[in-house]
Amino acid sequence: MDYEKIKEGFEKLLEGLEVDQASNHFCQTAERAAKTWYQDLCIGLKPENFRFTTFENKSHDDSLVMLQNIPVHSLCAHHLLPFTGEASVAYIPSKKLCGLSKLSRTVNYYSRKPQVQEKLTQEILHRLEAELQPQGVGVLIRASHMCMSLRGVHHSGQMTTYSLGGLLTQERFREEFLRSA
Repeated sequence: MDYEKIKEGFEKLLEGLEVDQASNHFCQTAERAAKTWYQDLCIGLKPENFRFTTFENKSHDDSLVMLQNIPVHSLCAHHLLPFTGEASVAYIPSKKLCGLSKLSRTVNYYSRKPQVQEKLTQEILHRLEAELQPQGVGVLIRASHMCMSLRGVHHSGQMTTYSLGGLLTQERFREEFLRSA
């Protein structure tokens, strides 16, 4: 990512909106906005900044490991407006377990860039499959999209997406995951 180009983009946006960038409230807006997009909102476009810690799983049963209520903060790829909500992530371990914080970090990393919720759900699932080689994995995201509430129809609503792999595609595990998520 190019910070200077992002900053120039915000300066041009404010200029196009005919905002007085010399005024007290707007004199550093382009810089603050660029910093926010560069350091926070689009951090998922940079290389990952965490190591996926795993541990040996000695039990090898088919117990579901789930982390719920993981905050999701992302940007709609179509309008660059936020969508926010929560994710539930679950897996059935095979040979590896992971530190719980890595489930949350994975959701955070992939959500911090412009995209669509459907792809976000898939990216998280594929990353967990690649890192853990689990017997099964599931990701469910519920989010409200400001591109729907601030423009267009001007209605709020919650979009739900989920993706399942391995044993979680089987009815028993799918129902347990969806009931708990």
